Amino acid sequence: MAQLTLALDALPILREAAGAPTSQLGAAATLADLAGVGALRLGISEELRPVKEADVRELRASARRLELRMPPSQSLLKLVLETRPDLTVLASGGSAGAGPFGPIELRSRDTALVSVVRTLDEAGLASALLVSPELDAVKAAHAVGAGGVEFYTGATVDLPAEERRSELEGLFDAARLAAKLRLEIGIGGRLGFDTVGEVLAAAPGATRVVAGRALLSRSILVGVDRAVGDFRALVER
Repeated sequence: MAQLTLALDALPILREAAGAPTSQLGAAATLADLAGVGALRLGISEELRPVKEADVRELRASARRLELRMPPSQSLLKLVLETRPDLTVLASGGSAGAGPFGPIELRSRDTALVSVVRTLDEAGLASALLVSPELDAVKAAHAVGAGGVEFYTGATVDLPAEERRSELEGLFDAARLAAKLRLEIGIGGRLGFDTVGEVLAAAPGATRVVAGRALLSRSILVGVDRAVGDFRALVER
């Protein structure tokens, strides 16, 4: 059964936009943990904004299980090794210059990526790669030594029905290969209450489902406990 990971990146973004002194990450983490999320996540860029080093440390102190999403950057490894997240998801982008986080570009002989994955492994820290739902991406992730893959669904969920069906078939094939290679499987990227069920059905081996802004938006109306509970019901059924 898949567990829910709640991405809290929107809170530091709102703090920066409003010029507020704090993003209340600790309070949000406590409420989300009490509501039953499996993990809490932040995405960090090399510039460490809008998510700051202090945000990561605050969430590490507050969350039962912490996940970080980041580019495969040597400059961020010190923070990761000090805070020891339960999972580090390596992705592309994540900064103003490179745009939002997206699937990592898997090139042959990518020594920087291999080095980061090896460093995490030697430190006893789990890693996964955010990848497109494609067979070649799964093979490449396995080749660099990552322990898991997270299939990016942001390019799938808003497609017209026929195109979305084709993409979900590709996700099914990619998830089946990942399971065969014994990679842990996650799914995430613009998932909402009306799309998560269909996407999760195409990746039955997934153990982790990542939600962010859709869930946080619902929580403004009904509260964190109700919003998390409603999303968990879709993920865990």
